[in-house]
Amino acid sequence: MINNDVMRSLRYILNVNDAKIAEITRLTGCEIPDSEAVSYLAKEDEEGFKPCPDRIMAHFLDGLVIYKRGKDESRPIPPIELPVTNNTVLKKLRVAFELKEDDMHAILQSVDFPVSKPELNALFRKAGHSNYRVCGDQLLRNFLKGLAQRSN
Repeated sequence: MINNDVMRSLRYILNVNDAKIAEITRLTGCEIPDSEAVSYLAKEDEEGFKPCPDRIMAHFLDGLVIYKRGKDESRPIPPIELPVTNNTVLKKLRVAFELKEDDMHAILQSVDFPVSKPELNALFRKAGHSNYRVCGDQLLRNFLKGLAQRSN
C-alpha cells in the first residue's frame, strides 16, 4: 500500500484532523508543517496531493506509538527504520494499539480475512529469516479495515 493510503486510514481510525496527524509526526522530532500533512492526506486526484516519503511515514508510525502509549523517558527515541514496508506498518500498529496475537486474528477474522497463526507470525519475523513472509497490500488493507471497525 502506498504511505498516503495508510496515513488516511489511520486518520479515520484515530478520528483526528489533519493538523493532529502533523502533530503526531512531530512527536519524534520530525518537523512537518500542517500544510504538508494536508498534502499527504489528499487523494491522488485532488489538488495539492504529494506522495508521502518513507522518512515521513516512519516518523509518523513512531509518533503514533508515542501518541497511543506515551513516551518512555528512560529511553531515547529509536532511529527510524527505512524503507517502510507493509510488514513495518503492521508491526508498528501492533505496538501502538497494544494488540496481542489473538486481537490481530480477531481483527482479520472480522473482515473475513482469516490468517493462520504461523502465517501471522511469519509477518513479524526479520527479513531474511527462513520463515519470513512479505505482508501483501490486501492483508494490510483488510487489517486496517478491521481495525477501523474495532475502533469505532
